[in-house]
Amino acid sequence: MVFSSLYFIFIFLPVVCGGYFLIKCIFPQKLFLRNLFLFIASLFFYAWGEPLYIFLMLVSIICNYFFALKQNKAIFIISICFNLIFLLFFKYSGFLISNFNYLFKTDFMVPKLSLPIGISFYTFQALSYVIDVHRKKIEPQKNILTLALYICLFPQLIAGPIVRYIEIEKELKERCESFDGFIEGLKTFILGLACKVILANNLAVAADGIFDNFEQCPVSLLWIAAISYALQIYFDFYGYSKMAIGLGKIFGFSFPDNFNYPYCASSITDFWRRWHITLSVWFRDYVYIPLGGNRVGVVRHIFNILITWLFTGFWHGASWNFVFWGLYYAVLLIFEKYIWFRLLDAIKNKGSWNGKLNKSAYKSAALFLRVISLFLILFGWIIFRFDDFSLLKKVLCAMFGFGTGAGSGVASEALAGVVSEVCENPGFLQYISEHADVCSKIIFIIPAIVFSLPLYKKIFNGQRGKVIELALSFVLFSISICLLIASTYNPFIYFRF
Repeated sequence: MVFSSLYFIFIFLPVVCGGYFLIKCIFPQKLFLRNLFLFIASLFFYAWGEPLYIFLMLVSIICNYFFALKQNKAIFIISICFNLIFLLFFKYSGFLISNFNYLFKTDFMVPKLSLPIGISFYTFQALSYVIDVHRKKIEPQKNILTLALYICLFPQLIAGPIVRYIEIEKELKERCESFDGFIEGLKTFILGLACKVILANNLAVAADGIFDNFEQCPVSLLWIAAISYALQIYFDFYGYSKMAIGLGKIFGFSFPDNFNYPYCASSITDFWRRWHITLSVWFRDYVYIPLGGNRVGVVRHIFNILITWLFTGFWHGASWNFVFWGLYYAVLLIFEKYIWFRLLDAIKNKGSWNGKLNKSAYKSAALFLRVISLFLILFGWIIFRFDDFSLLKKVLCAMFGFGTGAGSGVASEALAGVVSEVCENPGFLQYISEHADVCSKIIFIIPAIVFSLPLYKKIFNGQRGKVIELALSFVLFSISICLLIASTYNPFIYFRF
């Protein structure tokens, strides 16, 4: 079951909210009963799509409960190995065995396992819990129901945010639900729903339709498809995270934000401080810093970055393109750290800072970094999207004008001639008219770009803003429901992870 489904919105959520607040009215002091109800609801939510794999999640909960209670150095190592092997077997065993067979010409049977939904997210939450207990940042939870609710709480179960136990420990034991929190949660949920249904779903039609037919597409449309996909994956995951945060507020939980306008980033480093924040923080605290972080020599620091991003890429999926994507960002971050940022500092500090020439040069260099970072991020999403390297190569060749697609030419001409192609190339207009069902969705790039900027906070400031916000929430909810009723196309990218 996904949040952006009619079953969830009109059946599951009203029933759960009604039951939860009915229990609170009858037994206001019995938080245990509300936690039990949420736990049962979360199991049903997960079982809706994964009736068998629910037992795997329960095994993970029980094992990590006892690992934390009886923890010493040996048990801690066992707990880490258990969680990693648990994740490796169900998510990566087929990938590892098939690559082993290819390298060593063996013929081991490749298991046909469907990926348990959300396994990467709830396993990382379990890992953070046992690690934080080992580090004595938190006390082990003696009530297994409380721990179970932390791991399988349905708002953040299948797609995050990755919530650490320390962040909601108090709310698991004592929380205060309120009418204001309920309304705020609903508004946040509706905002996320609109981002997912209105923007991400329509952009998905454009990106998928163009890339699936890339050999016949003009070059300019391929770049438009790349922009569509970059915005799709953002609003897909941002919208789902917002829905999760809103649901958490309804039940009295405060989940951390997962995005902070990432396409406004000034550099690749800044982008990863803004994109999927809870995952970036997880790898920083549990991989990068334990390896030594940046408190080591240059060679070791580079090694730490490479390892962290190798794991980050591999976390996203059992495919070489994700590994390559992770290493791609590792190289970019190393280049920024040791070359570009130092160059910026040299420009900034050279001579008197009051000199107009130096200030102008620094601003120009910073602007160039911002622009080139956006291009590299866009390029990275193409690597991320295609898990078939031969297909990826063909798409990239077509995008840079080396393919056989319509309107292809040399790379420089392809990039420089996008605008002229739109205006002058009859083949472009003909393709648009012949594929109007797909190309008409390109128009959603405009509102997507607008709402990827921090305008929302500026619009809804003050009491007047709250009134507008309520009215807008009603309009967005109505449009989202109409689109869900009218269409069966409701993909969610991060189910793959």
